Amino acid sequence: MFKIDSYDFKGKRAIIRVDFNVPLDDEGRVTDDTRIRAAIPTIEKVLSGGGSVILMSHLGRPKKNPDPKYSLRQIVPDIERLLGRKVLFAGDCTGDEAARMARDLKPGEVMLLENLRFYAEEEGKPRGLADDADDAEKAEAKKAVKASQKEFVKRLASYADCYINDAFGTAHRAHASTAFIADYFPEDKMFGYVMENELKAIEGVMQHPQRPFCAIIGGSKVSTKISIIEKLMEKVDSIVIGGGMTYTFAAAQGGRIGNSICEPEMFPVALDILAKAKEKGIELVMSPDALVADAFSADARTATAPSDDIPDGWQGVDIGEEGKRRFREHILGCRTILWNGPVGVFEIDKFASGSKAVAEAIAEATAAGAFSLIGGGDSVACINKFGLADKVSYVSTGGGALLEYIEGKELPGVAAIRK
Repeated sequence: MFKIDSYDFKGKRAIIRVDFNVPLDDEGRVTDDTRIRAAIPTIEKVLSGGGSVILMSHLGRPKKNPDPKYSLRQIVPDIERLLGRKVLFAGDCTGDEAARMARDLKPGEVMLLENLRFYAEEEGKPRGLADDADDAEKAEAKKAVKASQKEFVKRLASYADCYINDAFGTAHRAHASTAFIADYFPEDKMFGYVMENELKAIEGVMQHPQRPFCAIIGGSKVSTKISIIEKLMEKVDSIVIGGGMTYTFAAAQGGRIGNSICEPEMFPVALDILAKAKEKGIELVMSPDALVADAFSADARTATAPSDDIPDGWQGVDIGEEGKRRFREHILGCRTILWNGPVGVFEIDKFASGSKAVAEAIAEATAAGAFSLIGGGDSVACINKFGLADKVSYVSTGGGALLEYIEGKELPGVAAIRK
């Protein structure tokens, strides 16, 4: 495995797996170019070294092939603007035109392949099966896709002299472009800067944290965060719990939560987390009060209530003033901070002040010398909404990949480069 800084790209064609799965508006315009901007240093490294670049990415989850709604053609102007040069576009991934364009690519030139997920072979999952297909038909279809996947990977690999994986957001997927293609470049594969920086930041936090180490875990459901909470209890000194999960914990202990989101089936898990934290000496910090609303709407009436005594007909949508004070005080006392998940319904401005207070406290702690890692799609959207992304130590581009890596799982996209 090479380091991108030590590889000689002169005269080489580099095929780079980027994560350009960016949000688009109804007109197909990019509304947040963070992921494109993140990949620019890797692309420029190849070009400045005398190489040429073939970019490949997925966009969304297209259900038909091809679907103009998910065409990467729409983002070409944004890549050109950020890169400051023309980007050629191949209308497919494996056709003769794409192969010709890659073959004719000159040093300093950049081309982009069409959406990888227009091909079932990218994910290795059959498509178009009848709803009533039996197990034998499903098995046969899967076998056929796996067989054609090998040719798909071989075709993509034939375009280039070296392979760079710079898509941390998809590193947890064993897909053609993230895991299998690396085998065709045993001596010429490497991480891009996004991947290098992500791994360095996460490994630093999980393996060598400054203490006290605090994790802020938000989100609506305990069921989606149980694995990461259990893993973090082996590493952290404290866990701040916010978001809809709060009310499952409150109800599990006999509290009244009105119409708040709740997972009764997770009561035993919530109680087990409380018991384990006490046993391990880990402080669990929760907001004693909640901003409550009589409807899940920006027009709703709001009030404040204890988190464990919310009236019927009302639901918790954010932390209250005492919660903001308690969270801020706790965050400012920490030297390493991991934030995954907002503590309220931040998408609605009326319910966003708690998450904003958390973001501001993290920025303040960072300015005072703490290391802060923000990860998970909603947390990233949150920190960006409040304009504080440049006030924290590191903002991860990965959602599921970040969580799985923290949980200790092997990421196929990482293992493929390191083996």
